[in-house]
Amino acid sequence: QVQLVESGGGLAQPGGSLRLSCAASGTIFSINVMDWYRQAPGKERELVAAITKGGITNYADSVKGRFTISRDAAKNTVHLQMNSLKPEDTAVYYCHGVVQPRSGDFYRGTWGQGTQVTVSS
Repeated sequence: QVQLVESGGGLAQPGGSLRLSCAASGTIFSINVMDWYRQAPGKERELVAAITKGGITNYADSVKGRFTISRDAAKNTVHLQMNSLKPEDTAVYYCHGVVQPRSGDFYRGTWGQGTQVTVSS
């Protein structure tokens, strides 16, 4: 079993910063892509940022220049540094990883439980 556990959510003021972390644990041979999604009330879940095993990153247009995704492959962790936060960034943020549990296994997507981020004055 593979688990992804997020931490670091909370309340921030507009213009403030938060740092989210996600740690993968369990039976893990390899993790390909790790990414962050978010879902605001009444909206669909959307991709925020992604990072490959090789360090290639991709961002949603709405967060480019404000959010930075990083990864510690040795520790199976991924972080999301969120700066210049806006009220529209308010959402539940989910960590997602494409994980190969054992050598030769298929890669499979795994979700964390989510962490609430609220941006409000």
